[in-house]
Amino acid sequence: MALISYLTKIQFDHGAISLLDEELKILGVERPMIVTDQGVRAAGLLEPIFRANAEGAELTIFDETPGNPTEEAVEAALKRYKESGCDGLIAVGGGSSLDLAKAVALLATHAPPLEQYAVILGGLDKISPDVAPLIAVPTTAGTGSEVGRAALITLRDGRKLAFLGPNMIPNVAICDPDMTLGLPPGLTAATGMDALTHCIETFLSPRENPPADAIALDGVGRAMKFLERAVKDGTDREARWNMMMASLQGGMTFQKGLGAVHAMSHPLGGLAEPVLHHGTLNAVILPAVLRFNAGHTGDKYDKLRPVMGLAPGADVAKSIEELNQRLDLPSNLREMGVSDDVLPRMVKGAVADHSTASNPRPADAKDYESLFAEAMN
Repeated sequence: MALISYLTKIQFDHGAISLLDEELKILGVERPMIVTDQGVRAAGLLEPIFRANAEGAELTIFDETPGNPTEEAVEAALKRYKESGCDGLIAVGGGSSLDLAKAVALLATHAPPLEQYAVILGGLDKISPDVAPLIAVPTTAGTGSEVGRAALITLRDGRKLAFLGPNMIPNVAICDPDMTLGLPPGLTAATGMDALTHCIETFLSPRENPPADAIALDGVGRAMKFLERAVKDGTDREARWNMMMASLQGGMTFQKGLGAVHAMSHPLGGLAEPVLHHGTLNAVILPAVLRFNAGHTGDKYDKLRPVMGLAPGADVAKSIEELNQRLDLPSNLREMGVSDDVLPRMVKGAVADHSTASNPRPADAKDYESLFAEAMN
């Protein structure tokens, strides 16, 4: 079993879930709460967790994570955590469950309200190391949240804010590709494009971090090579291993910052209706942002092309559009159910989003109006 120490402790390989009991012991957690969603539970993905609980730790389950985690869900999970006398968390699922568990771990030891810890409201320095222990077990290969510094939570007023800092990173990430073998093709495609977008956007970020750039490029190459294989055959263990690694690598490089794709997808993900999948949003928005950023990233597009399997001078944005088409993903936001009347709010949200600061080309409200218009059609 390969042990990686980068940002946090990572157990990565087929069968890694068997190490859960050992990691709980190391953290001193005796009464963990599992944070997950009903789909993960119905798919039987908690069974490996139960089998790994050889010492019989007293498990509490919160399986009411919504499609996009909300402040209300955080409060409901926190209430369950405290009433059950829990002393740590196991997040099992996609990015929503992982982010929800991070927020619960924060409020388990920090005074409410949650809003005060948002990074754009000056909350980073308010998050102390005294966060409840958390083990993250991803069941999708997309968000990289298992090693990410942020939790994205939609507040009651509709703002989707990032609660970000080094103390928000899970104590342990258990990345077992076998946990993704049953993921349906559509969700495999959407989450895989999430991972690819993370790697591309962090690589294009203007912040200087050569190790993160190298990790991001490797993640791009893995996703481009193995995503379509994983969608075509969900039992392809090599493809699943490499897609989980690409997802992990995207999360590892988050410290460079993201960009306009995420600045746009974050407010869209905060909409109550329609409920929009984050990875699918990234896939749909990415081509427009790649065209917008072209010419503002030095030689980085030239470095991306060979890793993506493209010829010199090939249109990077068009290649993503063609990949989306092959994966049977939506071609625009309108197809996803986004209506024109929400766009002014989305523009305002994108301008205010923390990811705007690390886009390689500065973007203002007029730029985002154009980008949303392009992504709509």
